[in-house]
Amino acid sequence: MHGTTAYIGVVGPSEADDGQLRAAEAVGRRLAEAGWFVVCGGLGGVMAAACRGARAAGGTTIGLLPGLSRDAGNDHLTVSIPTGLGELRNGLLVRSSDALVAVGGSWGTLSEIAFALRTGRPVIGLDTWVVDTRDPSLPDVVPVATADDVVPALRATLAA
Repeated sequence: MHGTTAYIGVVGPSEADDGQLRAAEAVGRRLAEAGWFVVCGGLGGVMAAACRGARAAGGTTIGLLPGLSRDAGNDHLTVSIPTGLGELRNGLLVRSSDALVAVGGSWGTLSEIAFALRTGRPVIGLDTWVVDTRDPSLPDVVPVATADDVVPALRATLAA
């Protein structure tokens, strides 16, 4: 982590259902209340909802956009970074985060979870993919039931 401020990636589908959007907004709010930065892909769905929640709590949001235009980012970003990398930005998002929170699931979400686990970043999962590593020596997604469980789970995994 960078000092005491954690950079927490929030990942999930851009086409999310209402429950996932509410959960992502609550997650963003909780992360900001903990004093942590929210890093995301910068677009809509779970990404925008997490940013909306974080900004409502006075937090900082960082969007790593797939294209070349800052204007493509959601309205709740503090910092918009156009990467021009398309889906490859998923790896950049993971590498720039201390841990990930996955809310819901899409193929992009699954790739981000896999990158995170492969690179040793903890992943907290809320209504997301179940990853069966089949090897007890490999890390797993830490499941939580609600947005209120995310920060305590992150604190426990980041302290380990």
